Amino acid sequence: MALPAASRIASAQAYPTRPVRLVVGTVAGATPDIVARLIGRWLSDRLGQPFVIENRPGAGGNIGAEAVVRASADGYTLHLAAAANAINATLYSNLNFNYIRDMTPVAGFARTPLVMEVNPSVPAKTVPEFITHAKANPGKLNMASGGNGTPQHVSGELFKLMAGVNMQHVPYRGAALALTDLIGGQVQVMFDTIPASIEFIRAGKLHPLAVTSATRLAILPELPTVGDFLPGYEATSWSGIAAPRGTPADIVQKLNQELNAALADPKIAARIADLGSTVLPGSPAEFGKLIADETDKWAKVVKFSGATPE
Repeated sequence: MALPAASRIASAQAYPTRPVRLVVGTVAGATPDIVARLIGRWLSDRLGQPFVIENRPGAGGNIGAEAVVRASADGYTLHLAAAANAINATLYSNLNFNYIRDMTPVAGFARTPLVMEVNPSVPAKTVPEFITHAKANPGKLNMASGGNGTPQHVSGELFKLMAGVNMQHVPYRGAALALTDLIGGQVQVMFDTIPASIEFIRAGKLHPLAVTSATRLAILPELPTVGDFLPGYEATSWSGIAAPRGTPADIVQKLNQELNAALADPKIAARIADLGSTVLPGSPAEFGKLIADETDKWAKVVKFSGATPE
């Protein structure tokens, strides 16, 4: 009886003995890709084998996710799990996999709040004023996003649902294009990542109303949270690592320990903060609960919005 356990322990101690693929469902240079490369460098240095980033964009990240679902469950193919995977579970009706069923959660890494911001021409300086303005002009305010089902989109839809306001969603082919039109006044409001917007906020080209996190943020300490006015509102992007279902538990635990060690390192934590994010430590079970909770939460919002893939 002791022999199989000893064999598993020896296997975990030896892992990895060859390069590991970390599949990212976005193009190189996108925020998830930057996060993945930060993770990859840490793991490569700590475990002595290259953790190679493989970008597999397409279908909102589903192409990369499915590639990992179909891979061998040996710890040598990993996936950069992200909020999009929780949203896509409902947004796409014909997926060939079930992320919760077919993936093994390994560890969370970062959580990224957004900022609710308006063009300065909007006559609202606070969230309550904005809600009053939107209710007085139903369907006349345009809410921009980087595309249907993106975190920017569903964050705005959650706001519409909880505030009881009617705004017109305008999806763009990328958040940068949406941000350009927000600055230009073609659209009036957007929920966007803080790193993308912070310099425009500081320059007065955009007016921030609130952050979407559960608590205030050090980078914008004067801003309240949306939840201060709509209790229970919280909307963030997040990222972590998942592996194919059946990946040995000892390998999962080894990766989890290394990733939690990374998050405790001041230099790694500072780099995550530079990306407008906060660290997301915890056990595989805790990361799995986050994925399940987010999948359930965004299912309700996607159904409310009626969104479909572009």
